[in-house]
Amino acid sequence: MTKVLKISKVLVANRGEIALRVIRACRDLGLATVAVYSEADRRSLHVRYADEAYPIGPAPSKESYLRIDRLIAVAKKAGADAIHPGYGFLAENADFAQACLDAGLVFVGPSPEVIRTMGDKVQAKQVARQANVPRVPGTDEEVSSHEEAAQIATEFGYPVLIKASAGGGGKGMRVVRSAGEMELAFGAASREAMGAFGNGGVYVEKLLENVKHIEIQILADTFGNVIHLGERECSLQRRHQKMLEESPSIALDDDLRQQMGAVAVAAARQVGYVSAGTIEFLLTTDRKFYFIEMNTRLQVEHPVTELVTGVDVVVEQLRIAGGLPLSYSQEEIKPRGWAIECRITAEDPFNNFLPSIGRLERIVVPTGPGIRLDSAVHSGYEISLYYDPMIAKIIAWGANRNQAINRMQRALGEYKIFGSPTTIPLHQQLLAAEDFRKGDFHTTSLETNPQFKPDPTYHHDQRLIAAMAAVLAEHRRSIQSPPKVTSAGNGSAPAQSSEWKQAGRREMLRRI
Repeated sequence: MTKVLKISKVLVANRGEIALRVIRACRDLGLATVAVYSEADRRSLHVRYADEAYPIGPAPSKESYLRIDRLIAVAKKAGADAIHPGYGFLAENADFAQACLDAGLVFVGPSPEVIRTMGDKVQAKQVARQANVPRVPGTDEEVSSHEEAAQIATEFGYPVLIKASAGGGGKGMRVVRSAGEMELAFGAASREAMGAFGNGGVYVEKLLENVKHIEIQILADTFGNVIHLGERECSLQRRHQKMLEESPSIALDDDLRQQMGAVAVAAARQVGYVSAGTIEFLLTTDRKFYFIEMNTRLQVEHPVTELVTGVDVVVEQLRIAGGLPLSYSQEEIKPRGWAIECRITAEDPFNNFLPSIGRLERIVVPTGPGIRLDSAVHSGYEISLYYDPMIAKIIAWGANRNQAINRMQRALGEYKIFGSPTTIPLHQQLLAAEDFRKGDFHTTSLETNPQFKPDPTYHHDQRLIAAMAAVLAEHRRSIQSPPKVTSAGNGSAPAQSSEWKQAGRREMLRRI
């Protein structure tokens, strides 16, 4: 008997490229979609692409995308039966997942209990211990004082990390290299954790240096099936924020890959995980790996896994949430080729990554064999100060790593964005670096390796070109009258849910 999805209409509780990504996956499954938008996003692409779109508040995310009550109210009003959180915002918020369940809605993700457990790094380490997963030497409980932390650090040996029990992204984290630094570092980490996560709890962990950051993508359904989709190399980071990812990792062989995959599956089983998730590890130069955390959501870098495995991770998420079993067994996962993802942001890497806001005057997107572009921006798009400065993710696939790198270099050369500094020149520099080609990099290489540090001379040339292009674009726009827009409506007033969709479509036509 053929099983049928138990969901039919999905509200996407997010914005930008990830909202578009989820909407497209829903369309592939024949599911209706509902978009939500803040006042700053009323003309955004995800609003135009969804079947319905509803306003949820002012531009600041705490008054719109983080308002659980408004999201639930829109879902009920639109007749949605499921909510996909995307990533960021409320994606790993256990209270949001619980609110969805309480409202009779399917949350496309794990249970609130699992989100809460694995979102607390101390509890996550305890789960890993129960599953016999290797862990970084450190405490499995929160540390109450700097004196206690200093005693533990003496036992494990300096340097150590003070880390927030809740949250991530480098917040609530301090490196301590000697006993004399402990008191100040402990207090600073605890205060920052309280401000960022509402929880000042911290724990102590041995600092492992010159390590790689490797993560394993897992999928788990409600029928007890758990599989992994191989690894992603995520070591090129700036202040704990990933910039470039690839799959597979040049640092792993088949034996180590199987070991890490089996451990990730064991951890997911131990906690009763259901949905897509990621187990993250640190890999040392002597090929030992240690669990650091689990992300209970879709990852920004999931496309590299999709390109090498052929598995649509978001479709699998939706199928699992709709009560269907996984489409694949572990034996059917046979990675092929190599994929690299570059995160393009509206930041100036040659000016301490200063964020840029304003209008993107003109965009020329990369195309050609092996290139995928996940983006929600377009010519005329306004970069907002309220949200993450992500412009796009470029993903290149090749039969091997060299071909993937060459294709990415081609794509970066084709990608033209006028109106804002971006990280494209830095990515070009990274890909050309000899140490990157050799795979000789780790989590602090962007700060310590001269080959990876931004070249201001190259930046100066690019900035002149961009400025000249922006002036030319402005001149052309000033001497051209806007195209005539004709209405395709039938004279009837549009429904409230689609007013901005119609306005957005007219705006899109005007900009073509």
